Amino acid sequence: MNYLQYYPTDVINGEGTRCTLFVSGCTHACKGCYNQKSWSFSAGILFDDAMEQQIINDLKDTRIKRQGLTLSGGDPLHPLNVETLLPFVQRVKRECPDKDIWVWTGYKLDELDEQQRAMLPYIDVLIDGKFIQEQADPSLVWRGSANQIIHRFKL
Repeated sequence: MNYLQYYPTDVINGEGTRCTLFVSGCTHACKGCYNQKSWSFSAGILFDDAMEQQIINDLKDTRIKRQGLTLSGGDPLHPLNVETLLPFVQRVKRECPDKDIWVWTGYKLDELDEQQRAMLPYIDVLIDGKFIQEQADPSLVWRGSANQIIHRFKL
């Protein structure tokens, strides 16, 4: 899996101060997507053990208190990304149990297959649904369009 950008300190993509990873790869191709460069699975940098460890270290850093990890994209729940992200979120929950995990996906909750659903026990907040330009509303919190739903599983 590749990623486009990692922000070790982010206050925009979820509640509180967070670590945010924008993964590469999305097949939804939503009209009006603000992050079209993330559609290609080969865009960006390889997500390797060093990057994984950096995120864990940042989550544990007591100098800057982070509430959790955000996964966006691209689409973190695309099956090609889940292969890498499932063991990673399991590690985050094991090593940083006080941190929450937020995930944005173009898939609807009821569309997820078994592999994608394996991520759900580790996700605290899931924002689902494709961005629909005709339903775009800049006043929405955590969503780009009115069709998207915020699922709070554990908060």
